[in-house]
Amino acid sequence: MALDIKKFQARFIEEARDHIARLGEGLDALAREPSDRENINSIFRSAHTIKGSSRMLKLIPITDTAHQLEEVLGALRDDSLRYSPELGRLLYRGIDGLSALVERLAEGGELPAVDESLCHTLALAAKGESIGVQPDKSDDDFSSPDILGAQMSGINNMPDLPGPNIEPKLKAPDTVRVKMDKLDELIKLMGEVISSHARSRQRLIDIREIERMDFEAASATGADKTMLKAHLHRFALTLRDDVLAQELLINELHSKALIMRMLPLSIVFDPVGRMVRELADSVGKDIECIVSGSEIELDRQLIDKLSDPVLHLLRNAVDHGIEAPAVRQAAGKLERGRIILSAHQDGSWVVVEISDNGGGIPIEAIREKAVRKGFVAEEKAGALSEQEVIDLIFLPGFSTSSIITDISGRGVGMDVVKRCIMDDLQGMVSVENRPGAGTTFMLRLPLSLAMMRVLLVEVGGIPFGFSAQYVSELLRIPQSEILNVAERRAVIIRNEFVPVVSLEDMLRIPLHHIRKTSQGKKQDGLLLLVVRVSSEKLALIVDELLDEHDRVIKPLPKHMRRLTMVSGMVTTGKNELVDILHVPTLLEMARSARGEVLLHRKETTPGASSTPLRVLVVDDSINTREIEKDVLEAYGYLVTLAEDGLDGLRKAQQEEFDAVLTDVEMPNMDGFTLTERLRQDNKYRDKPIIIITSRNNEEDKRRGIQVGADAYIVKGDFDQGNLVDILRVLLG
Repeated sequence: MALDIKKFQARFIEEARDHIARLGEGLDALAREPSDRENINSIFRSAHTIKGSSRMLKLIPITDTAHQLEEVLGALRDDSLRYSPELGRLLYRGIDGLSALVERLAEGGELPAVDESLCHTLALAAKGESIGVQPDKSDDDFSSPDILGAQMSGINNMPDLPGPNIEPKLKAPDTVRVKMDKLDELIKLMGEVISSHARSRQRLIDIREIERMDFEAASATGADKTMLKAHLHRFALTLRDDVLAQELLINELHSKALIMRMLPLSIVFDPVGRMVRELADSVGKDIECIVSGSEIELDRQLIDKLSDPVLHLLRNAVDHGIEAPAVRQAAGKLERGRIILSAHQDGSWVVVEISDNGGGIPIEAIREKAVRKGFVAEEKAGALSEQEVIDLIFLPGFSTSSIITDISGRGVGMDVVKRCIMDDLQGMVSVENRPGAGTTFMLRLPLSLAMMRVLLVEVGGIPFGFSAQYVSELLRIPQSEILNVAERRAVIIRNEFVPVVSLEDMLRIPLHHIRKTSQGKKQDGLLLLVVRVSSEKLALIVDELLDEHDRVIKPLPKHMRRLTMVSGMVTTGKNELVDILHVPTLLEMARSARGEVLLHRKETTPGASSTPLRVLVVDDSINTREIEKDVLEAYGYLVTLAEDGLDGLRKAQQEEFDAVLTDVEMPNMDGFTLTERLRQDNKYRDKPIIIITSRNNEEDKRRGIQVGADAYIVKGDFDQGNLVDILRVLLG
């Protein structure tokens, strides 16, 4: 089926206008503050996005102009070029040139040839060879710029909103086609809502009549007061029924209205096949692209923001994920690579997956670069699990590639994709790495951002909200079930250690803000709100659950958008604004606080060995792995993590460890089988193997002895000192 190129051009024009406006604002800000790194990064991403989008549509004059602008902004970002008024004037010329080309395209005219003079001047400026611009010789890495490799480069930021001083631009009107039966249903529902409103007016008349009766009953007999109470009771019941009926109507009306603005993912997916083929040809690769699930619908608000991260993940897969034909042939693979873009619905979520059968993420290259660039200390890098190493790719500025490509960009990193998916779209992003076999990026998105399920809790007398997609469970436990592990609190929930943090302490709520109404409400034990992002959990101590309801999420006002802890606001029935806390940020704060505690502990721990013993910790729960790792590292052990029995066996065979700690219930291979397999290996015939599990029956303990475990620790009885003592005894 032939693509309607005009449809994509219209979307490009709209997007390009927003980015050009951002470029203008950014240059104004750059003149005032040349050292604002965030501003330089932002306008660089805007130029990069225009270049990439226009390149896909073969708008060559726009592509070439945006590319040269990007070169100059990239040099500013890399500190190889210093800002000057002359350079600013040249950049404004470049933006004006871009704007003129985009408006010419919007008018339906043919694009003129690229302005060779402008592009040549910009190219010289990027090298510091004209207009008095001097290169900055202080950056030794400029000859090999830091860009993202192995599927990690070229991710652009989403379009920023125009500032208040930007004049509104004429845009093609947005239209939708709605079937008459759906429109009739909507009109019918509106009639029901109007009737419901009439009943609300009657309730107002009723309450005024009751007020009059109350006034007259002030000096009346007991019979009159009894009659008044009966009237009040009937009014309350009638009002309750009216509110419930109106709530059902409004929910149905809202649901049907949302359906009308749902759009198919084909809007994003349709151009993918051709784009992948053309990009593959340009880099000398043979790649097929398979698309499925394009009929699945998302809210228009999500569709608009999803396009950029999906397209740039695909560019990464082409440029860095799929190997060159000769490399694939040498590895015994088919010369033709494969990229799969798919989507499926999972309850109230839509999962978008970008998968390739390339070489996978180079774990050791990332580990080495992280140390060299100072993202992680050398002594800690070796103990990072594979998942922890993969998480490094989401750090701002992290990259591994040593070359610049026109396709996937230069250092516009995965942090932007993560920020877009998690912050703007209230979703989640995860990575599945298959060394030598490929990589899959999974984007988990809500169906709509207009209304979401929200839990309201009270902390220190102040209400806060949580989006339901991040909430795992709410439970109350006795204080005695809280464990103190590695100088922090934890609780065991279904065979998993979950860190416990007081939300009041985390938010640092001042005492003078705590409302008196919150006093006396606390019940026995602790109320824990367990939140989750991917496989990581955190239990937050809260005072009270206030409400759980579908609510309209209000975006933050412009002056509050830098508050990363808050993702939006909701309005309560009392017309109060309540902050929605951003769970990924809370998890990052908890990790940072834990890191500070552990650093202090390690510096003051006596008797740490200069040649630490190596311990392999195997558990499918990331929280349990981290807690056990923290305990062991605090006592001077060097810890490697494995996420299941099969991963643990592979790592144990590749390296040699002094001891192994393993859970029992794990996917792929359980702890009993792992122990049995390790005992068959001469390296681990006599090495200590400790089983740590929530299973507390005698049969399992006997099974642990039979397969060769040296110790069996029940998580409910977990004590960090006991674990370390047992390990010391077994290690002699």
